[in-house]
Amino acid sequence: MIKAEVGNIIEFKGGLRGIVEKVNENSVIVDLTYMENFRELDLEEKTVVNHKNYTIVQK
Repeated sequence: MIKAEVGNIIEFKGGLRGIVEKVNENSVIVDLTYMENFRELDLEEKTVVNHKNYTIVQK
């Protein structure tokens, strides 16, 4: 399994995308404000995603 690094853009949970802000042992903390439709989705600004549950879109 390839783990994301700080600054990578990842995709998870059916198309949500965000920028990795911190890498933990089992997960990453992601800033969701990267998405153009962030305000429309009514989401929290940050979330935690397990390494098993995302793909790296851009390094």
